[in-house]
Amino acid sequence: MFDHGFMTQAFAFGGEEGKEAFDEQIIYRSSLQNFLIDTGDEVILIDTGFQNDAPVPPKKLGSPLYMGDKVSDYMAAFTALGYKPEQVTKIVITHKHPDPTAALQYFPNAKIYISPEDADAMKLDGDNIVRVTYKDGAYHNFPATEIIAPGLRMIEAKGHTKGNSIAILEDGELFYMFHGDVTYCDAALKANKLSIVFEDLKAASETLDRVREFITAHPTVYLSTHCPEGYENLEMKRVMKL
Repeated sequence: MFDHGFMTQAFAFGGEEGKEAFDEQIIYRSSLQNFLIDTGDEVILIDTGFQNDAPVPPKKLGSPLYMGDKVSDYMAAFTALGYKPEQVTKIVITHKHPDPTAALQYFPNAKIYISPEDADAMKLDGDNIVRVTYKDGAYHNFPATEIIAPGLRMIEAKGHTKGNSIAILEDGELFYMFHGDVTYCDAALKANKLSIVFEDLKAASETLDRVREFITAHPTVYLSTHCPEGYENLEMKRVMKL
């Protein structure tokens, strides 16, 4: 949806030490994208995006985050992939913020999988809302998970929001990790740094530790929402190295 933006090191790294500990003049690339999984039997979205015609955040001098130039509305990008909204059967929501959730309204047949905490915060209700209870137990080093489709799990990963989650898809020998905003850029993951945006710092730190532990042990393609490494890693099937 957006590309060619930037974020400062202070924004991306300053969650625990504070932004003053980092250099505002060091910047990392920023973008905005979400992901679609076609299993052959189902079309599953990992998050959505902003609603159509959402205003473009302006570039401001000294801003800690500039999302980038608008490339496409979410639904225009979705249609360009060759799909229709009615085909989407499930949507996995990593967290409650508008950039993953504002386009939920466009998918009439989709079951929406979301943590109870974030569903409550958004006041979501209805037969299509599935409050995930993580009933399928542990998955490797993650203690609370739920199977969404064969090979795809939603995983409790609190911190960025109180109900934050991630999703992991197994495909052959690779693990694709859709992590929402556990980090805002790959550099923060490698440096073991949290962003300044969180609701529970202790939980966010524990989640980042578990994510790094998983990536160290398994060949993982790390799919970010807010940096172009997200789509680049996917296109190249690039395995994250810590």
